[in-house]
Amino acid sequence: MHVDDLLQLTSLDLNLLWGDGSVLAREISGVTATDLEDPTRFLQAGEVVLSGLVWWAPEDGQAKVDRFVAALATAGAAALLAGEETHGAIPDALVDACRSHGIALIAVPPHTNFRAIIDAVYLRQWGDLSRRPSDHHALPENVRIELSHLLEVDADAATLLDRALAHLGTPACHLLTATGRTVARTSSAPHLSPAQALKQLTRPSGISLRIETDATAYDSWHLCLHDPDEAPPRLLHEIADVLARHQERRLREEAAARHRADELLALLDARLHPDPVPHPERLALRARLRACGLPENGPYEVIAAGAGTHPAPALAAPASSAAPASSAALASSTASASVAALAEALRHLPGRPPFAAGVLPDGTAAAVVSLDAAECAGECAGDVERGEALERDRDLELDSIWPLMTAPAPRTTLHGGLSTTADTADQLPGALTQARYALAGARTTSPRRSHLTRTDRTTTLGALLAGVPEPVRAAFLTRTLGPLLDDTDASQRTLLHTLETYLAHNGSWARTAEALHLHVNTVHYRIRRIESLTGRDLSRLDHKLDLYAALQCR
Repeated sequence: MHVDDLLQLTSLDLNLLWGDGSVLAREISGVTATDLEDPTRFLQAGEVVLSGLVWWAPEDGQAKVDRFVAALATAGAAALLAGEETHGAIPDALVDACRSHGIALIAVPPHTNFRAIIDAVYLRQWGDLSRRPSDHHALPENVRIELSHLLEVDADAATLLDRALAHLGTPACHLLTATGRTVARTSSAPHLSPAQALKQLTRPSGISLRIETDATAYDSWHLCLHDPDEAPPRLLHEIADVLARHQERRLREEAAARHRADELLALLDARLHPDPVPHPERLALRARLRACGLPENGPYEVIAAGAGTHPAPALAAPASSAAPASSAALASSTASASVAALAEALRHLPGRPPFAAGVLPDGTAAAVVSLDAAECAGECAGDVERGEALERDRDLELDSIWPLMTAPAPRTTLHGGLSTTADTADQLPGALTQARYALAGARTTSPRRSHLTRTDRTTTLGALLAGVPEPVRAAFLTRTLGPLLDDTDASQRTLLHTLETYLAHNGSWARTAEALHLHVNTVHYRIRRIESLTGRDLSRLDHKLDLYAALQCR
């Protein structure tokens, strides 16, 4: 198989950024996925290199890119296939470096996963993995048979990982999510905190290999072997293939669970009035809770979440551009990312309490979380990793976990709103309303930074108003302050500043005059003008509160 043959596979949707005839005619001997800054010792001549470009940042400059591409050229790599997902596009610096060193550069769009490329190469050269002669496998035949059996009986990821490496003495190896959560680890591998795990993923001390499935950035898995001499890359690819099949089954199960969660959330969304829940609706609610694996009785919490993106840094424009996605497709993609991020955050919690995460009818992600200690203990039974985490990190809360959710997608912000405790199932609709309100507050107070707001921390007027929808706040602001909002009129700007100062000094004429370096009579004159323009009497407490609330809505 040659480099040009990869470009002919229309299902992969690859895009050639640089490469001439002789470069594209190079024969492919294999595939290596890496995000090491210097992958020289792990490469063999003729291999195509898959890289998500995690090792590079826009501020790194040309030198770092040159070192990486020079390493590929030294090892005799056939081509570099660079993923667009991390940075949104392939940087100009990488195109220049590949042209300089004579390495074909191919862009991999976000919708094409690396596993599909690996499969395309190996299926072309050696046939389907399960049909290869035994001498073409890196894994011994008895290990492959055992792993196949474990897949059939739905063994967990920890068992699969341990048995796959047992014949090598079970070296230290972790299976991590992109947010630093440990899915599984071998018995010799140390515990890693989320921060340590993220460091291992971004600055690997050994080999880090992504498990290629259709998982989102938030629930993707990475196989991390700490000592690269413990196992050859080809063997790790075979183990990754086994783990990918295991994860694909998990993803199907999670998709079905999210559908059931959608039904539960739709039922809660339709029940927004505070009247007692009729008996038939109560039975339906309990049935939906059971279907989601949640207890029929509380206590619960409800969390609402929404993801947003920042503009990407200016990089080289792709050689070809796909048609813009429809608004419906973008909304669906955002909802999927939001619910995936929310579910991943909840899986970080010590003891991993049972939850049902899905999408509300308006596209907002939400989750119902059981706070029942017995249920949580049942979930943890037999799970050593979660049991250890529960003992170590009892004080870990969503507040400290939330910032980790930006790791897989640095230009994405994740806002969240957490309700107070709902003691019974009947209180869940009210808890959902609280969570939505808190989510709106998080978006208002931190529009460009991931933030989680708790309803029980809404203790100030500013925090209360932050949850009011922006159009409502804007209308109240305009109608209350009126002409004082005219930025083009210097006198109106002066009056607005005077009002702010007056209210900040609790209506004290003397302190306001001192703060503004004015005579008290001038302050009196300005306040009378403000009263005339707004129709408010600043000697009345309720009118002062109206104006103060309007200022908080800006």
